[in-house]
Amino acid sequence: MLGGGVWAGYRWLTTSPRFAITAITIQGTHRVAADELRAALPIRIGDNVFEGLAPVARAVRANPWIAGASVHRILPHTIAIEVREHTAAAIALLGEPYLADDSGHPFKRAALETGEGDGLPIITGISRASYAANPEAAAATVRSAIAAAGRWRTAARPAIGEIHVDPHGAMTLHTYDPAIAIQLGAIATPQTPQTLYAGLDARMHTFDTAWAGLSDAERARTRAIHVDARLDHVTVAFAKD
Repeated sequence: MLGGGVWAGYRWLTTSPRFAITAITIQGTHRVAADELRAALPIRIGDNVFEGLAPVARAVRANPWIAGASVHRILPHTIAIEVREHTAAAIALLGEPYLADDSGHPFKRAALETGEGDGLPIITGISRASYAANPEAAAATVRSAIAAAGRWRTAARPAIGEIHVDPHGAMTLHTYDPAIAIQLGAIATPQTPQTLYAGLDARMHTFDTAWAGLSDAERARTRAIHVDARLDHVTVAFAKD
């Protein structure tokens, strides 16, 4: 009899119109429209609020912009969804352009035609094959490049659009106008972000000193600046007259 009572109670909870869903709320969206997420859900208005929540969470997380999601019920009628979106920090050119977050991991193919990559540095030099072979090592390289872009912007310097990392880990920053290749060289794999920042800052300070010593005419003719040999030595390559 007890088992029958439990079953009857369960049947009532999962079929009673009293517990029909009247609202599906979504909070935390910025890049993704809430209605887009709702359309992908396995539940709809009118379904029972005691439907399983795990499939709902999986459906939300399937959107490439979603880094994390939690789902809970607010009885008697509401399913509440809270999401955390990825924040794009760079475009990683891995055969095709992908948006990467600050962890260095690509999370979606970049729709450049819609402006998804506007204002983001482009990281080149990492092949799709090398990423597939060792995703964590590739992500560490992307993180270092993102850190370089961030440290570069802490002072008044020419705007950069590309950070190239060669197979040996040497970084070259490419500016927009004038188009200059700033060769920072290989930065040793850091134990902490502070170690990486210190290495980058030291080389960028060397660049600042050299850049301050160039006249406007010399800056316009500059095509490459090497600060990768020694911190007290800079080589500047000028365009031929």
